[in-house]
Amino acid sequence: MSRRWFITGASRGLGTAFTEAALAAGDRVVGVVRDVTPLAELVTRSGGALSTFSLDVSDREAVVAGVRNAFDEVDGIDVVVNNAGGALLGMIEEVTEQQVREHFDTNLFGALWVCQAVVPLLREQGSGHILQIATMPGAGGGFASTGLYGAGKAALETISGALAMEVEPFGVSVTTVHPGGYDTELFGRGLTTTAPNPAYAPLRERLDAMFDEAEDFDPRRAAEVLLKIVDLDEPPRRIILGGAAYDMSMDVFRATTAEFAAWEALSRQGD
Repeated sequence: MSRRWFITGASRGLGTAFTEAALAAGDRVVGVVRDVTPLAELVTRSGGALSTFSLDVSDREAVVAGVRNAFDEVDGIDVVVNNAGGALLGMIEEVTEQQVREHFDTNLFGALWVCQAVVPLLREQGSGHILQIATMPGAGGGFASTGLYGAGKAALETISGALAMEVEPFGVSVTTVHPGGYDTELFGRGLTTTAPNPAYAPLRERLDAMFDEAEDFDPRRAAEVLLKIVDLDEPPRRIILGGAAYDMSMDVFRATTAEFAAWEALSRQGD
């Protein structure tokens, strides 16, 4: 049976890949983004299967109204993808208050507002699947120049874990998706950067060299996995997208476990 999707940030990157994959599967999609212009051609090609409207997810009232309108338009929603977001790149000392607030308004609070708007509808419907697009596990532990980006995604993961427990009794699933590096515009049009402090120039050189070596993969591969996830009777609460991302994440987990173990004796003195 065809599904009904609500996808935020549908006009580029992973959002577009998810939208195209759902349409190819014969599903109906409501795609929202601040500027719907890039989706015009896809709307035409979809033959009515894709509808779009402009929505700023940082505006809570607009999100509540938009989700309700989308729900009514397609007579229910089966899959919600919280994908809207951008990247904030810079050292902790450099980020401005405005940059942090604007970043969190979209990456964290935008997803929260969508969840708050859609959960009552899915709960009443008795079914639904919310997919939260985060980042590689371990990023919330802190990595130079991506601290605020990782903080927003780590907070989203924590909220999503709680939400999964809260809505499961009502037949609603929540999956936090941890994608690795994909060929999107996240670090292009979706990027906000700080004014660089010269004190961090040597560190930036090392980071730039490391980022240049990273491989970005085709977002359509991520979309293929997403379709398989929503087909599962018992979907995971958390999943990593990509083999390279999986390996890197496991390395982070092992290093974290080793550090905790190294200080076990001192930890045990605390109780």
